[in-house]
Parts: sequence; structure tokens; C-alpha cells
Amino acid sequence: MTDKDSAIQAKASESNPTPKRAWSFPNARHQILFWGLALSGLGLDLWTKKAIFMRLSRNGHIDVIDHFMRFILAENDGAAFSLASGQQHLLVTVSTVALFAVLCLFLLGQTRSTLMTICLGLFAGGISGNLWDRVFNEGRVRDFIDVYVGAYHWPTFNIADSLLCIAVGLMLISTLFTPTGQPDPARAQPQK
Repeated sequence: MTDKDSAIQAKASESNPTPKRAWSFPNARHQILFWGLALSGLGLDLWTKKAIFMRLSRNGHIDVIDHFMRFILAENDGAAFSLASGQQHLLVTVSTVALFAVLCLFLLGQTRSTLMTICLGLFAGGISGNLWDRVFNEGRVRDFIDVYVGAYHWPTFNIADSLLCIAVGLMLISTLFTPTGQPDPARAQPQK
């Protein structure tokens, strides 16, 4: 190859830069945030379930806030509000698919906002906590937080459920307060 051919090839590669990959894995900061939230959420959920269930007898309870919140022992073989009760295989499958979807969204999705990373980490921790119970506790999820006013009791829940609710709330806030129709500066093409 002559110097002239090399110059022509170099000029051609300048005018036609190598296309960038359509996606990339999240950076180290987002990886630490996501996995930190997911694993600490799972750990906190499993630890609190074990601690409360070991501490309380079947008939006991711990008052946290008088006439409003207490810890009790409850097991739910369904989903939220006891939906699909007794359908362990279905619920394990749905939870596994949901966890896989969250992992794919985090690893392969193009949304790289910190708030979305937090939401996905909370989702992963919450899904994993309840999936653990479905697989290793004969299909029953251990719940212990009882919020009530007078005779009205909200369905008993756990830390994993709380993580899921916080994630949904943050996602709604993100959706409501993110301007639409404006280009994402991270994806904007440089002007020539």
C-alpha cells in the first residue's frame, strides 16, 4: 500500500466514522447503585422476615405505633391482596419473568438516569425477596407489617412489598416531572 493509498483510506475513515454500538452496559456508578439497592433490599427483606418470625409466637404481636401499626405473623400464598392464591407455580413464573425483565431493562436499556436506576434496583430487591419466599417457603410469602385504623386493616405486607411500592411511586414521579418532547442530551448527535 502506498502513502497515497494510506492517505485516501485515512480520509475515508474520517468521513465515515465507525458506527457506535446501539447500546452499552451501564457505567460503574449505576452498576454499584443498582446492585447495591437490589442486594441490600433483598438482604433487609429476608433478615426482617427471619427476625420477626423468630421473635413472635403464632399468637403474639409487637406494637410499633399504638393504634396504627404493629408487627404480626402472616403468610400469603397469593400475590398482592391475595390474588392468585394457591397458584405457586404461576406466581414463581411471573416473578421470575418480572425479575428477568428488570435485569434486561437495567443492563440493556438505554435509560441511564439515576432515578430510573434506583427504581430498577428497588424493583429487583422487592421481586427477589418475595420470589425467595415463594420458592423456599412452600409458596407462602411471609408478611408482618400490619397498618390499621380502628377495625380497618390494610393487607399485611413486608419490606419487599415496600420496596416495590416505593419503586412504583418514584417511577410515577419521574414520569410526571420529566419534560417530554425534549431531546436527551446524552443521545444528542454532535453538530458538524
